[in-house]
Amino acid sequence: MSVDWIAIGALGAALAIVLGAFGAHALEERLSDRDMVLWETAARYLMYAALGLLVMGVLSRSTSVPVDWPAATLAAGGLLFCATVAAIALGGPRWLGAVTPFGGLLMIVGWFLLAWASIRS
Repeated sequence: MSVDWIAIGALGAALAIVLGAFGAHALEERLSDRDMVLWETAARYLMYAALGLLVMGVLSRSTSVPVDWPAATLAAGGLLFCATVAAIALGGPRWLGAVTPFGGLLMIVGWFLLAWASIRS
């Protein structure tokens, strides 16, 4: 059974909008300017990952480009990056900042894997 990357991407996009709205309406008065920027960054990068997953889901249905590895890597990276940045914004332990780049790296690798899969197919 194949993973439905379109559904996962759509859910991620919805969550990104929810997080952005929550930040704008519920957290704006509670977070410092720096932490608000972090929150917005987390929501924005979650949207980037979600849109990428939507693209990969469409590719998996309409082409022969294999997207499971690129999509899984992008999804894992997006989740790790966004969760750690949002947690830091909410006052989580600062050591999470050492984990965040691994999420960003996984997202980059996911895009490179998609490029490689596209070239090879």
